Amino acid sequence: MTLTPNIKGGDDFYEELLNAHEGLSKEESDAYNARLILLLANHIGERAILSEAITAAKRTQ
Repeated sequence: MTLTPNIKGGDDFYEELLNAHEGLSKEESDAYNARLILLLANHIGERAILSEAITAAKRTQ
């Protein structure tokens, strides 16, 4: 799993992500994030990688 910056146009992606949340309530934003996570997890499709990501995300709290 890649943990170093690896998104071409990362700043543009971040701006797009922030814009997607514009005008959403906290609940709507949380639901949007959950849907996005599930879509990306489905795209990755490898359970071991997804487990690594869950662990890595928890470590950075």
